[in-house]
Amino acid sequence: MRKFVVWGDNALARRLVGELINTYSAQVTVIVPSLTQNQAPEIAAIHADDDPGHRPVLIEARAATTEVFEAADLTDADAIAFVDADDVANVDAALVAREVDPHVRVVLRMFNTVLGAGVTERLVNCAVLSASEIAAPAFVAAALGDNTPTSIRLSDGQQLMAVDRAEANPSDVRAGLAVTAEAESLPADDERADLVLVSVYGKAKLVKRRRRRRHPLRASRLLFSGGLRRVLLVALGVLTAGTVAVGLVRHVSPWRALYLTLLTALGGADPNLQDSVLVQAVSLALVLAGVALIPALTAAIVGVVVKARLAIAAGGLAEPVSDHVVVVGLGNIGTRVLRELHDQGIDVVGVDRNEQARGVQVARDLGIPVIIGSANSTDTLRAASVATARCLVAVTTADVNNLEAALIGRDLARQADPAKQLRVVLRLFEEDFARRIKQAFDINLSRSVSYLAAPAFAASMVGSEVIDTIPVGRRVLLVAEVPVGAGSRLEGQYFRDVSEPGLLRLVAVQTGRPGMGVGVQTFWAPEQSRWRTLDRTQTMIVVATRAGLVALLERAAGVENPPPFHPPSAPPLLAPNPRGG
Repeated sequence: MRKFVVWGDNALARRLVGELINTYSAQVTVIVPSLTQNQAPEIAAIHADDDPGHRPVLIEARAATTEVFEAADLTDADAIAFVDADDVANVDAALVAREVDPHVRVVLRMFNTVLGAGVTERLVNCAVLSASEIAAPAFVAAALGDNTPTSIRLSDGQQLMAVDRAEANPSDVRAGLAVTAEAESLPADDERADLVLVSVYGKAKLVKRRRRRRHPLRASRLLFSGGLRRVLLVALGVLTAGTVAVGLVRHVSPWRALYLTLLTALGGADPNLQDSVLVQAVSLALVLAGVALIPALTAAIVGVVVKARLAIAAGGLAEPVSDHVVVVGLGNIGTRVLRELHDQGIDVVGVDRNEQARGVQVARDLGIPVIIGSANSTDTLRAASVATARCLVAVTTADVNNLEAALIGRDLARQADPAKQLRVVLRLFEEDFARRIKQAFDINLSRSVSYLAAPAFAASMVGSEVIDTIPVGRRVLLVAEVPVGAGSRLEGQYFRDVSEPGLLRLVAVQTGRPGMGVGVQTFWAPEQSRWRTLDRTQTMIVVATRAGLVALLERAAGVENPPPFHPPSAPPLLAPNPRGG
């Protein structure tokens, strides 16, 4: 039985432990700061679906020490994962663990990609993954209509992309990934799949980036809005009425009437005892109106100008926007989603109650407007122009806050346009809660960061190099590089015998490996290479479900002292392969 150690007590740790126990039938030891706080009680309650007695072992420790890792029996573990939300804490704990066992495989959760790259260069047998980077494409795809291409770069520099079949060149299609309407992954018949994997060959991305256009009167739109507009309308009404009254009582032309009205209201008037009582009354009324209007108009202009300058300085909206995406919650996942939407040319507005949130400064550096305030406030979402948005993406760490923001956003959108149904994407941890939300509120689009990321972390712990993930609804398909082990059950098998419908699809086979002195060559559409067989110098590129990858790793595992490999000879001619070849 495999043995693993997990450091952390958050949602990802909880999902990861469940993944290791139920998918890999592993024995798991979890190190948590407290047995009674955060997700520790829920982690302790996890058990194997087929064996209630198969549960994780929890160790309470507030700091990483050699004694803690010795108590966790690290030297007997296959791998250890550090999934705390603090990058520096994870690195520090990993270095302590390496003092106990210099050879144990380490999987690190890190947001900072620069720091992560430096760690992988210096620590052997170490993988660095970002939960937010894995999950963000699923949120972006849901926000834009579940048809956003997912780009995948292989270790040899070649690029693949998951796209809608309608956007793909048939000759570039490498595999059918899913029938999205039926939630069916890796169908036996590729033609049924509407989500497909294609080769890019250095072509331009299939997403057409939309240029962000700024209105030439960018700040003036904000100036002439709200309270100032109302004051100006009142002033205009008073002056218009005064002009008409002066024209009638003095029997002058409209221009002279306007001239006299403005001088009287704004500049005061010289008393004239010879005028009639009616003319004197009109002049007196205009003077009083001017005395009231001038301070009100001055205060309104000063207030709006100050507000506009503060909004611009803080990175908030300085002009009305529409057809944009509002991202609520600028933590790790919100920052990734915001950046990906911006990179695709989509107008974005960020919202967070904390001005020190990670994504606030990122947004300001990118020129993305940010509203500082609670997303559970109508005023905050109104300030983000949610009523005219194309989508609201709520990704705070609290499921209830995300739901409340979604309901407020929908109400604001309906008030502006009763026929509009605002598209909403929620971050929800619990699968059952997501199902109830769908039934009660007709919110179909929800994603879980930990659910999307845990399979990749678990696969990395067992030694698979997970290149990327492809979001399919609330779940993911794993794209992995799996070497053919010397003496494994796969050695000598035909390419076409690797794939299993619904579980696994062999996309390519690479011959030669880095460091062997032989250039890497890639065979695409390997199932059409009818008589080619696998050997220990090759690496398979596969797309798989979690269960499919587990089964493949077992089949591809090498043995000690493997016998010499002798490739089988081609069999006699068989019936034509219906898939071509």
